Amino acid sequence: MKTKLIILLWLVVFSSTAFGAANKADTMLVEKQHFTTKDFTTVSGVTLEQVDIGWESYGKLNANKDNVILITHYFSGTSHAAGKYKADDALPGYWDAIIGPGKAIDTNKYYVISSDTLVNANWHDPNVITTGPASTNPKTGKPYGLDFPVVTITDFVNVQKRLLDSLGITKLHAVMGASMGSFQALEWATRYPDKVERLIHVIGAATMDAWTVAALEKWALPIRLDKNWQQGNYYGKERPLDGLAATMLNITQDAMHPIIYNASFPDFNVLDEGALKDIRTLPKLNQVLAQRAMARAKTQDANHVLYLVRASQLFTAGMQSDLTTALKNVSAKTLLLPATNDLLLRPENMRTVFDTMKAAGKDVEISEIEGGWGHLDGLFSIAPKAQLISEFLEE
Repeated sequence: MKTKLIILLWLVVFSSTAFGAANKADTMLVEKQHFTTKDFTTVSGVTLEQVDIGWESYGKLNANKDNVILITHYFSGTSHAAGKYKADDALPGYWDAIIGPGKAIDTNKYYVISSDTLVNANWHDPNVITTGPASTNPKTGKPYGLDFPVVTITDFVNVQKRLLDSLGITKLHAVMGASMGSFQALEWATRYPDKVERLIHVIGAATMDAWTVAALEKWALPIRLDKNWQQGNYYGKERPLDGLAATMLNITQDAMHPIIYNASFPDFNVLDEGALKDIRTLPKLNQVLAQRAMARAKTQDANHVLYLVRASQLFTAGMQSDLTTALKNVSAKTLLLPATNDLLLRPENMRTVFDTMKAAGKDVEISEIEGGWGHLDGLFSIAPKAQLISEFLEE
């Protein structure tokens, strides 16, 4: 049974959703919606004539429009945080375990919104709406490619703000996000402190360090080296799928801890017969991983992934070089949820953020997520924090 569960979750790692512990009978059915905004100027100083993003919501907006919780998604994720689009979907949204009627983020009380980011990786997923390098440049009638401006976490947040403004929402009961979603959640709290009452920051960071910036470049490198990438000018031609699949392999391994990674392959044999006989034959383990990675790559756009890498590399809260000063802007009650075994965005960094915020007199608490998934514990092991999250939202 344990092996079957691990295999299921491995398949989920290579999809744009994660594992939600919902019964079929009570799974919410949700609808993807489309938001368009005009004349959006990026932090890099370029104005986009039109930006389109997809979004979805769970629960009902109250009359005062003050029961809103914004969910901001992780690097390879989408707005699909909970529920299903169709009853027979294989899996619900990635945080279905904690979002829904009677759950930690109770949709009987709260109106929960989640949106696709700019340059969302999942360009070829029919349930994703995003603007990025693969979009048509209205000035040329062709895809932007690398003429698309560099975008930042701040830009993601500012598009979300326009979405909320269009709905008449001026204040958030809470904003919560995991991994790259935590960057967005913290950016909300530092840039718009008067609009955010609570911040839940999961498996994240407050600023990039040299180690992480270099590690993220390893995700970009296989794409750049793919002969079909052609400096981003591959639209209408053969896509750089080999490089993108290699990127998926890197992302997945970096996001997992060896505990679960090794347990996922109970039949692993280091003396692989095919690999022993022929250097051109990959070990069976690598063949399986390559197949899964290629399937995932086919739903994504390589340039979009590069832009997400750059947005993550440039992240620092409030776009301020001094993190301590940026954190002083936070007025929201804050809950930090790093993962103890996270090897990608290491928990010691968030312990330092906790100390910094505490010293500044901020209302902040920290509780580490335990588990064997590593970085992915923020998705797969979030359920044990349900009570803590529920109480934090009620306070």
